[in-house]
Amino acid sequence: MTAPTSSLFSHVPPYAGDPILSLMEAFQADPRPNKVSLSIGVYFDDEGRLPVLPSVRQAETALSQDIGARPYLPIEGIAEFRAAVQRLLFGAGHEAVASGRIATLQTLGGSGGLKVGADFLRRYFPGAGVWVSDPTWDNHRAIFEGAGLDVHSYPYYDPATGGLSFDRMLASLDALPPRSIVLLHASCHNPTGVDLSKTQWQALIPVLRERELIPFVDIAYQGFGDGLDEDACALRALADAGIQFFAANSFSKNFSMYGERCGGLSVVCSDRDAADTVLGQLKATVRRNYSTPPTHGARVITRVLNDPTLFALWRDETAAMRQRIRAMRERLLAVLDEKFQGRRDFGYLVRQRGMFSYTGLDESQVARLRDDHAVYLVRSGRMCLSGLTGANVDHVAQAMAAVLA
Repeated sequence: MTAPTSSLFSHVPPYAGDPILSLMEAFQADPRPNKVSLSIGVYFDDEGRLPVLPSVRQAETALSQDIGARPYLPIEGIAEFRAAVQRLLFGAGHEAVASGRIATLQTLGGSGGLKVGADFLRRYFPGAGVWVSDPTWDNHRAIFEGAGLDVHSYPYYDPATGGLSFDRMLASLDALPPRSIVLLHASCHNPTGVDLSKTQWQALIPVLRERELIPFVDIAYQGFGDGLDEDACALRALADAGIQFFAANSFSKNFSMYGERCGGLSVVCSDRDAADTVLGQLKATVRRNYSTPPTHGARVITRVLNDPTLFALWRDETAAMRQRIRAMRERLLAVLDEKFQGRRDFGYLVRQRGMFSYTGLDESQVARLRDDHAVYLVRSGRMCLSGLTGANVDHVAQAMAAVLA
C-alpha cells in the first residue's frame, strides 16, 4: 500500500485547548494536598463533591421501573418537558404561555439553545450583529461567531466598584442599529456575578423596544441568585412589555445533571401564528444539526418539574445550594475584612450573586495563587464560589490576602 506523500490536513492549525479545561488538567496533576479548584463552573457540595439531588434520584428510581423502547424523540423534544420549561421560565399563569405565543425547543443544554438560536438568527437576520457584555462567558462569542455572526461588546463591568457600569451600558445599547442582537444574562452573570437590578431592567426595556433590538437572554443558573421565580424576573418583564426575544436555559447546574445536556430555547413571539412559524424553522435548524435531542435526562427533569412533591423538593434543593454559596461569600468576606481592617473594600463579594465572582486579581496574582498556594482561578480572576467549602475557605482567604498584600 502506498502511503500519502503529504497530509491532506497540513493547513489545519492545532487546537490550543479550552483554557479552563486545560487548567483543570494542571489541577489534577498537582500533588499538593491543600489544592483548591475555583475555576470550572460546576456546583460542588460542602464535601467538594458533585451532588446527586434527592429529587433527581427519586425521579430516576421511578423511571427505572418503567423501562421501555427508546424511539427517536420529536425534533422539538418531549412536549411535557417543553411545557414545563415555559412554566418555569415565565410562570404558569403568564399571558405569553396561555396565549401560545412562545416557541420552545428541548435542546442540548443551554449551549445547544444558544447555538440553535444563533443559526436561526444568522439565517433570518443575516445583517444583524451581536453585542455581548464586556466581559461575558467566553463561549458566547465562540458560538455566535461560529454561526457566522459578527460579535461586538457593550460596556458592563466596572472594575473600580466591582459592580455594573449601567449608564455606559445603556448609552451603548441606545446607539445600536435596529434589529441588533443583544446577549443578556437573566441572573448570576458569568463571569462577574454582577446583575442588573429590577429597576435597571425597567430602564433597559424601553431602550430595547424603541431601538427595535433583539434580546437573547441566557439563563443558565436559575435558582442560584435569589430564587427560581426571582431569577426569571427579567424574562417575565420582557414578555410583559411585549418584547419579542430569545431565551436559552440550562438545567446542568440547578439539577446537577451536566452530562445529560438538558436545556431549552424559547422564542417569545407576537402571537400564536408567529410562534408556530418560528417553531417550524427552529425544528428545521435542529434537523440540519443533530436531528433530535436525547431522552433520559429530559424524562427525569420532566418528572421532577411536573410532580408537585418532587418539584417542592427540588425547589428546596436549589435554595440549599444558593444558601451554601452565599455562606461561602460571607465567610470569604469576613476573613479578608479581618485581614485588611478596612484598607480595601471586599463588599463586592456579597453584592455579586450566583456561582461566580470577579475578584479583581490580575494575572500575576492569579499565578501566585496557583504557584504559591495551590489555589486555581482562571486568568481573568474569576472565582467559582461553589468550589469553596468549610474546609478550604479560610485557606483561600488567607492566600488571597497574601497575594493582595
